[in-house]
Amino acid sequence: MIREEIPAALAGERLDRIVALLTDASRSDAAALVAAGGARLDGVVAMSGKVRVTINQVVEIDPTQLPQPQLPQADASIELPIVYADDDVIVIDKPAGLVVHPGHGHPDGTVVNAILARYPDVADVGDPMRPGIVHRLDVGTSGLMVVAHSQRAYDSLVSALAARTVTRSYLTLVWGHLKSPNGLIDAPIGRDHRDPLRMAVVIDGKPARTRYRTIANYREPADVSELECRLESGRTHQIRVHLAATGHPVVGDGAYGGIRSGVVSPRPFLHAAELAFVHPGTGETMTFKSPLPRDLLDVLLELHE
Repeated sequence: MIREEIPAALAGERLDRIVALLTDASRSDAAALVAAGGARLDGVVAMSGKVRVTINQVVEIDPTQLPQPQLPQADASIELPIVYADDDVIVIDKPAGLVVHPGHGHPDGTVVNAILARYPDVADVGDPMRPGIVHRLDVGTSGLMVVAHSQRAYDSLVSALAARTVTRSYLTLVWGHLKSPNGLIDAPIGRDHRDPLRMAVVIDGKPARTRYRTIANYREPADVSELECRLESGRTHQIRVHLAATGHPVVGDGAYGGIRSGVVSPRPFLHAAELAFVHPGTGETMTFKSPLPRDLLDVLLELHE
């Protein structure tokens, strides 16, 4: 059950739009959920998606009432660099701009569709709507991901991620210079109380920890810093939210205050550069590295220390 209090920013919106925003569903599917009795306002079932919500109303949504979407299909036309593959795991180097799995607004053209074209048996691994997926990268983030190729690998990797034994290291460029060159950001993350479309550091959020290390500080054409960040948890937009909360948003990140004058990046400057995990079958520690892609490397080449 999803339960949210309507913020001022969404007061006056139709209920079906609120349901669509909170469930990542289409407006038609959101309307169908409401018609099926899957939404309540202040504890009362709402039978019409046309009703307008008011500030501080509490909306409760039962996502199981959403119409069941079509299972993802294979698509061999999607380019997806495969770094490593065996019967248990598939490691990819995701290009920026590629969505990881189908969802509202992206019914196809995803990593999942590409994986199914190359490895059809992944369809039976994990969640049927996002088969093989054990962690994600934002659409604008490039770099390394591991996909489970077997159910035992899926179970093992999900447990390893929960136990924080998977190494996920990112390279990023942020605005300003951090007071401490190395540190740990430990702050809970949840939906922004003022805008449920965004994530934020909130007191009632889920625990989140990001460890960072400064690689270089630049002065020209603006004060920016190159960092390595290691995830000790895996919340939505975690690195972007944590760095923005410290006053050092990711360069090029329009959602969290990262668009400023002086340095221009074609996307949020964030790249999953290193991935390490214990192989579910052999017990061997496997480590993979990915260099910065050309678009981000070009940004760095314009900087002067």
